[in-house]
Amino acid sequence: MFDAVIIGAGPAGISAALYAKRANKSVLVLYHGESQLEKAHAIDNYYGTGSISGAELYNNGIEQARALGVEVNNEEVLHISMQADFSYEIKTAEASYQGKALILATGNKKVRPNIKGVTDFEGKGISYCAICDGFFYRNKTVAVLGSGDYALSEAGDLENIAGKLYILTDGAPAPQTDKYEIITKKIKEIQGEERLGSVLFEDGTSLELNGLFIALGVAGGADFAKKLGIALEGDSIKVNPDMSTNAPGVFACGNITGGLLQVCKAVYEGAEAGLAAVNYLKSKND
Repeated sequence: MFDAVIIGAGPAGISAALYAKRANKSVLVLYHGESQLEKAHAIDNYYGTGSISGAELYNNGIEQARALGVEVNNEEVLHISMQADFSYEIKTAEASYQGKALILATGNKKVRPNIKGVTDFEGKGISYCAICDGFFYRNKTVAVLGSGDYALSEAGDLENIAGKLYILTDGAPAPQTDKYEIITKKIKEIQGEERLGSVLFEDGTSLELNGLFIALGVAGGADFAKKLGIALEGDSIKVNPDMSTNAPGVFACGNITGGLLQVCKAVYEGAEAGLAAVNYLKSKND
């Protein structure tokens, strides 16, 4: 079991890892997919770097953490659950890990598809959290929108609840599974009156649905927060000044907390989260 597991390898996550590791804690960082920082052509407003590409700054951070002894793994996190002793189990596509403290530094990765009608039915049949809202669709017809491992994980949370379950890929290749009925047709529109009623495909056919769970790309901090019962403000995680959340031993930092979306803010919050996690671990041992 690790002392701290950190989800995200950007400035916030790596800063948290550095401070926790320097306090002699065992630290695991898990990350997957392209960071927003990597997409930055040049950064010239961060102290001491001059002009540097986002990709170079991002990779430098990961290598710095590894040089200090932090384990940094490129693995997609699919599920996080709290255990009876208030530790956390983190399941990835490749393995399962345990951590005494958890730091969410994923950035805000909520992906809303560019499909007509999606925003109209959010909270009215459209959800972004199967484990949160699946109960409301017992024995009903639902679908998961997505094509990756995250979509399959969400489908797994629904398969023993829903009466009928589909996976809709919206034109993307079908995932490698024979457990679910998969429809790869491109979606034209989400339809309904007061609530979601059906999905209209571009070929003119439609599928009647009671619920649609969106699971595009990879899970972000807000997705995990919902599953753990962590308070949100919009799509951002609500944190205290020390970056702690309302869940014991869970901290959040960086873009997922909202506010100024800058490297300097992410580094500061990462440091706060790492130190707060160390203090939390110390209090558990006292």
